[in-house]
Amino acid sequence: MEFTIPHFSCVLLSVLAGVISGLQITSTGQTTIERASGQSAKLDCHFTLGPEDTGPLDIEWTILPSDNQKEEKVVILYAGDRAYEDYHIDLRGRAHFNSADPKNGDASINLTGLKSSDTGTYQCKVKKAPGIKSKKILLTVMVKPSKPRCYAEGTTEVGKDVVVRCTSSEGTHPLQYTWEKTTDTKLLPAFAVLDPVAGTMNMKNASGVATGMYRCTVKNRVGSDECVLQLSVTLPPNTAGIIAGSIIAVLLILIIIAIILFCLFRARHRKKYEKEICNEIREDVPPPKSRVSTARSFTSVGSQRSSLGSMSPSNLHEYALKPQYDKIPSTEDYDRPPSHAPLPPPTAPKMAGPNLSRMGGIPVMIPAQNRDGSIV
Repeated sequence: MEFTIPHFSCVLLSVLAGVISGLQITSTGQTTIERASGQSAKLDCHFTLGPEDTGPLDIEWTILPSDNQKEEKVVILYAGDRAYEDYHIDLRGRAHFNSADPKNGDASINLTGLKSSDTGTYQCKVKKAPGIKSKKILLTVMVKPSKPRCYAEGTTEVGKDVVVRCTSSEGTHPLQYTWEKTTDTKLLPAFAVLDPVAGTMNMKNASGVATGMYRCTVKNRVGSDECVLQLSVTLPPNTAGIIAGSIIAVLLILIIIAIILFCLFRARHRKKYEKEICNEIREDVPPPKSRVSTARSFTSVGSQRSSLGSMSPSNLHEYALKPQYDKIPSTEDYDRPPSHAPLPPPTAPKMAGPNLSRMGGIPVMIPAQNRDGSIV
């Protein structure tokens, strides 16, 4: 049999037509999708079947690992005219087929409530023996920037370097920061230097023209947010006056403390001196003499004269012998030691009438008495 070129061309065209007429993925949508967290995404996958594709239809969506050594994770599956949507734990309840009957050629799926962990390469694989086709879609779930915080760092005085910062705690990088002034001329000071990546605005040798309201905006590919800042650049305080006032205040406090201590010391010294004076015993000064009142003296003298006047010579003799208890001790009696106690007075001799008259006594006539006491 002779094999000619035209015959070979016909055979090749028939083979290509058979191949082309088999299972095909017809989706022409995006192969890279970016979404913000919380949003939804549709992963498109449409297909067509050929007459020779007679096997059972299987549709499988998987997440391809970044490391080829790891296994693929099945997200959702259609087999035996039934959908299985709860394969992946992290996407359970959030992954669904777009069509109620995927065998009609729509194998697309919808992902809801996207999270940053849902980022990855998703593969749609359609199998209907003998045809097998697949398609890959890169899904990137980005986090919108959170509300930033605007604040001035360090001092905000004239002549100083003022640094203003704007930071967002959440958001998928890259984040871009921009500053603008919303008051006065709405133009940033000429000495302001911006850093769109770090979110800082550095003002070298700031002046009063930097005072005003500023707005910072942070954004990425899926969202943006902003904050405002009221900046006041003021003159530096009078440092010399503050130092002088502080020194004077300290000196006044020290003087007051010294005065208080001096008064306390003096009061304590005076109290101690008075206490020593009260407790001091002086041995060289004799105790004061006791004074007998004039009334007592006259009474004693009058009583003694009455006694002497009414006494007989015999009674007078007995009175002279009686110890003198009413005698007031003299100073010598106090100074005499106990071993030199005064001796009892000597017995006075009986005095005769003439002697008694010379001494100032008054003779008294005593009537005679009987033995029974009657007067004769």
